[in-house]
Amino acid sequence: MVESVLLPAGSGSGSDSGELEAEQAFLTEARAALARMHLEVEERDVPLIGGEDNDERFTNEANERAKRQRTLALRDLPDVPLFFGRLDYEAGTIEEIDRIYIGRRHVHDGSGSPLVIDWRAPVSVPFYRATRSDRQRVLLRRRYGFSDVAELTGFEDEPLIGAGETDQADAFLRAEIERPRTGPMRDIVATIQPEQDDLVRAPLHPSVCVQGAPGTGKTAVGLHRVAYLLYTERERLSRGGVVIVGPNRSFLSYIRKVLPALGEVDVRQITIEELISQPATAVDEPTAARLKSDARMAAVLRRALWSHVVAPTEGILYSKGSQRFRVHDYQVADIVAALRESTRYAPGRDALAQRIAHAVLVLMEQRGESPDDRVQNAVARSKPVKALLDAVWPRVTPEQVLHRLLSDAEFLAQAAGDFSEEERAALLWRKPARSWKSAKWSAADILLLDELTDLIERSSGSLGHLVLDEAQDLSAMQLRALGRRCRTGSVTVLGDLAQATSPWAAGPWERVLGHLDKTDALVVELDRGFRVPDQIINFAARLLPRIAPTLGVPRGVRTVADALSIVETSEASFTDALVSACQSALTGQGSVALIAADNQITQLYDALTAAGLQPALLGTTEDEMDTTRLVCVPATLAKGLEFDSVIVAEPTQIATAEPQGLQRLYVVLTRAVSSLQVIHAEPLPALLS
Repeated sequence: MVESVLLPAGSGSGSDSGELEAEQAFLTEARAALARMHLEVEERDVPLIGGEDNDERFTNEANERAKRQRTLALRDLPDVPLFFGRLDYEAGTIEEIDRIYIGRRHVHDGSGSPLVIDWRAPVSVPFYRATRSDRQRVLLRRRYGFSDVAELTGFEDEPLIGAGETDQADAFLRAEIERPRTGPMRDIVATIQPEQDDLVRAPLHPSVCVQGAPGTGKTAVGLHRVAYLLYTERERLSRGGVVIVGPNRSFLSYIRKVLPALGEVDVRQITIEELISQPATAVDEPTAARLKSDARMAAVLRRALWSHVVAPTEGILYSKGSQRFRVHDYQVADIVAALRESTRYAPGRDALAQRIAHAVLVLMEQRGESPDDRVQNAVARSKPVKALLDAVWPRVTPEQVLHRLLSDAEFLAQAAGDFSEEERAALLWRKPARSWKSAKWSAADILLLDELTDLIERSSGSLGHLVLDEAQDLSAMQLRALGRRCRTGSVTVLGDLAQATSPWAAGPWERVLGHLDKTDALVVELDRGFRVPDQIINFAARLLPRIAPTLGVPRGVRTVADALSIVETSEASFTDALVSACQSALTGQGSVALIAADNQITQLYDALTAAGLQPALLGTTEDEMDTTRLVCVPATLAKGLEFDSVIVAEPTQIATAEPQGLQRLYVVLTRAVSSLQVIHAEPLPALLS
């Protein structure tokens, strides 16, 4: 059985009230200890090596940076509970300790004895894994309830010995999930479930791909996995760094506080455009954007680049004093053919010069000379060799190659033989730039330039770990660019194929992982929706036979009274109905979102503003969700977000706004944690009727 003490802080009587007061006193002690740890680091002098040597200055800067990061990690966040659980072990399980408090970071007293144990430590694992049949020497598991200002409000005990059944503290899980939220996403460290914990604590290699239905916590799993890996592999990951790539800035703003709450403050969270770091200055037509994102473009670019290497029509004649040394054209052709099969473009050009020079040195040795490396380098830099290089293996830039490809129909036809004539016509620029130096590049072009850059000369370095959230929307060329930045590192891929809304989505996970060059990754499916009520999941799942027929129907573990309501209204009273629904939702607690098609949302935002509701409009600033409980959300920005209450306006307009409109509607319908209200004047899509 589960025994609960859920009392307002300071209330109650008898032993329960006394124990709650004791827990509150321990919380106060732990917070004071954390404040002391923070102060000790803040006041600690950074050891300076001295001198003006560059390495010494670098070391000093590294020490300063490490101090700043440690200081940030030890901040006591006022709205984040310091601990959330307790384990009572059998005597002797842990040396000199039979009871541990589990929290978001390690806290010790003045003598070094632990007060709170980091949730990532091995000794904390039974909090998530222990059961009555496998209790791992745990006698009792306690979970704590906190208010939004991290005030201890109660606790819930789950004995793992003795008679009786246990419901695994489902009531606590439900209460924590349904706790009203405002602002950015919260961590789920107190409610991680066993199947989520398996993924969070999976080793760094092989990579992991999570197919997660709405509400299964895949984003949270990915973020907590980053925190866990930094705990277990910090030194290894610090060399390459960890990066989280999200679909847009609104999504990244939503998740930005999770890792700092877990004590990790040095993880970059960016979009793919920011990672590649070359801004787009042009916009493609939809068909051109889709074709440029196609995996076939990788072969097109390779053929276009290597077409610049041609067969030599003559050899070289190198003069040294009165001596003449000739390397014939067939010898050069053999060297070129061998290099084409074994190197990238730029190193191949350099290697061609050296091999021709070596052939000249062989001729010199045959005449009794003893040339050394200096002579070979002089030959490689000589005018005859340079002239041959420029004729046979010319120096090119990515921009030169792509400009020619997109502006020269004949060149494109030679390189893109597996594209149809109509597709090639769509790829060609309507008004080509006069030269590559004046060309304007679209977002898709920048990915092609990135591919060409790597074909010309391999980039150095690799990230230690890369997290791709909402990865089902990434194109083949985006995935290839990301994979190049994590060649030797590992990845965590998060997404839901049913929520793929981009016209260039790469497809099944096996294909996604192939483009990333991580074919050994473990693919795992999460299908238990903890965060979206069962009624809402079942309603949205009516779309699955059309949008993702190969996926099973997800299961909701919670049923919430009145979670789903569908309101049909007239066109004349449609806006009034939306305003009324938002006003009603705001009488409760937590966040409220009005989601509509992109071409409708501004008008509805204006209507709510005119009614005095003071909504925010997502996508206009980075902290929209921090400033108000009511947010107007364009359908294209809803992915990955959660709100307590969601009002969806005109589902049919969302479904018909784009080719993947039904997938977009599936995303929109699964954003609510407590209640979803659908308001429409137009008939609902047939699958939802």
